[in-house]
Amino acid sequence: MEASLDPLLLGRLQFAFTIGFHILFPTMTIGLAGFLVFLESRWLLTKHEASLKLYKLWSKIFALTFGMGVVSGIVMTYQLGTNFGTFSRITGPVLGPLLSIEVLTAFFVEAGFIGVMLFGWNKVKPVWHWAATVMVFLGTLNSAFWILVANSWMHTPAGAELVDGVFHVTDWGAVILNPSMPYRVAHMLVASFLTVSFVVAGVGAFYLLRDRGSVLGRQALSLGLWAALILAPTQIVLGDLHGLNTKQHQPVKVAAMEGLWEGRTEAPLVLFGLPDQEAQTNHLEVAVPGLASLILTHEWDGYVAGLDSVAPERQPPVAIVFWSFRVMVGIGLVMLGLALTGLVLRLRRRLIDSRWFLRAMTAAAPIGFIATLAGWITTEVGRQPYTVYGLITTAESVSPITGWEVAISLALFIGVYGVLGAVYLHFVRKIVLGRVPGSGIEIPAPARPTPVGRGADRARPLPAE
Repeated sequence: MEASLDPLLLGRLQFAFTIGFHILFPTMTIGLAGFLVFLESRWLLTKHEASLKLYKLWSKIFALTFGMGVVSGIVMTYQLGTNFGTFSRITGPVLGPLLSIEVLTAFFVEAGFIGVMLFGWNKVKPVWHWAATVMVFLGTLNSAFWILVANSWMHTPAGAELVDGVFHVTDWGAVILNPSMPYRVAHMLVASFLTVSFVVAGVGAFYLLRDRGSVLGRQALSLGLWAALILAPTQIVLGDLHGLNTKQHQPVKVAAMEGLWEGRTEAPLVLFGLPDQEAQTNHLEVAVPGLASLILTHEWDGYVAGLDSVAPERQPPVAIVFWSFRVMVGIGLVMLGLALTGLVLRLRRRLIDSRWFLRAMTAAAPIGFIATLAGWITTEVGRQPYTVYGLITTAESVSPITGWEVAISLALFIGVYGVLGAVYLHFVRKIVLGRVPGSGIEIPAPARPTPVGRGADRARPLPAE
């Protein structure tokens, strides 16, 4: 039985589960912090009452999300020590200072000013309250920057040498400004803003489905769609630039994303296929000739390296990377389509009246999180079998522990995080529905259909919740 519990596999699964759970909350807080700065700035300049009400609504969700991010994030570094202790020892001189800087310069700023942001109303001048909101936003950006610097270095290591089994920094500037860092930072920040734009627009659409005259609904839907209209095409451009950078520094990952087993010119873009890693081929493949070369090299006959450039044991799990990449891109195209549809309806003055579109936006509220998870799966699984790309494998990074020890902690994480996630969603729902005491937010219940015939005179409207 013990032999079937592989500590390496279970350690990978545990880290994938915990980081997948955790990344949802920083994604939300980064985007929401920027949205809150916009709302409070707008209120200070125009005294727009709906902006203030939206600020107070979303600041409550921000506080709840920030707390969840802290709780789920603390365990990440401990998990590295327990399950991947060898990795921590090898990379400690590089990653240790980077993560320490994140805590000292980012987390403490957020934690210090969030109290003023949440409880400083009528206690400090409006301009100082606005400054606290700005500082919280800058703290989220700073935190994301240092975490992504550390992650990017693992993908494109620079400025450090591996001597006697331990990395030693030779150039901190090169470590921080490693080749993939600018693309990863930009891509992740825009992903966060785009995700939140759909959450805000989705909640606004939900309000309008309940009450066509909801001012908060109109404002949230309008602001979210304007943001999505700018951010969705921006993210596509950034994704293209990131892909070109990845092709240069991690060509095998790109080959897995494209399902390209053999390097070639005029490489086809595989729209559909069932990757078979054992046979090194795709089954039921549907592809457009030359399109992958055009996208990745900007030349129709450009050369794209294939998975055959490395031994099979050095290839990532191709099917996972292949499909997660398509989920991410597919959702990105859906987001762009919804944003453009919203623009057309707005120009035709039918945005509020198109209930089918409001239902679509309500359903689309969480899709940014799905795209974010798919992007992280593509990035991290595509890096395998390495933890530090090309230098240290995941098998070389694992701690000398038993499979049972990892299995027990994995089961505990699944149970605890499942409860935490359910509680979080419960309270977010209460906030959105205006069921938090003192929120000042009144969300009407959905109207009953108007009765006809006998008993119609006895119909009564539902009370507001």
